[in-house]
Amino acid sequence: MDATRFQGRTAIVTGGASGIGRGIAERLLAEGARVSLWDADPAVAKVAAEIKAQHYAQLDVTDPASVTEVASVTAEALGGIAILVASAGITGPNVPGEEYPVEAWKQVIDINLNGVYYCNRAVIAHMRRGGYGRIVNIASIAGKEGNPNASAYSASKAAVIGLTKSLGKELAETEIRVNCITPAAIATPMFSQMTETHIAFMLSKIPMKRFGLVPEIAALVTWLCSEECSFSTGAVFDISGGRATY
Repeated sequence: MDATRFQGRTAIVTGGASGIGRGIAERLLAEGARVSLWDADPAVAKVAAEIKAQHYAQLDVTDPASVTEVASVTAEALGGIAILVASAGITGPNVPGEEYPVEAWKQVIDINLNGVYYCNRAVIAHMRRGGYGRIVNIASIAGKEGNPNASAYSASKAAVIGLTKSLGKELAETEIRVNCITPAAIATPMFSQMTETHIAFMLSKIPMKRFGLVPEIAALVTWLCSEECSFSTGAVFDISGGRATY
């Protein structure tokens, strides 16, 4: 770990109040970044104080006007935007597609896909002005394979992969890199949103026979946020304990 790796860089982490987002924010802070936590959870203020983040915003990522405004406020407060880690997301219910509640479907797509798009869209102009940008979208192995009884989640994460590939190609001739990761199940509080049956199914699909750990995710993401990640864009990085086959 290099305490100066991100010196002078400002990073936004959405979903930063818990789980993967918090772990990534802590790693970025430890390596010298100025970090803004964005989260809909009111606990974001408390978490920001606990981990000594320099900025936070209680924010609904499904509101594009608010996302654009908060991006500008963050850039003004912290001196630009160099990094975005789009981690905010929900699992939705675990039920067959034919029974999936329409309102739940809309909510999952709105947070997991539209929210990621709004955040990506809002930071690109700031990154262009700064002459440097790293966007890392948190997708899922479910976006590659599709998990049964999780159709909205799987569809939303597949769409995040497509969005990442598109933006990566659009920005390939700039200094902005856009990549995503596709974790298998990671041991986080998000498990509380899932049934025990679904959790057991996910574990059964991982050849390493264990769930991933937040520090393992943070290690990969921070590399993708760094200057060393210079020749990868629009790419999908597997971190699934051997589950992914492509």
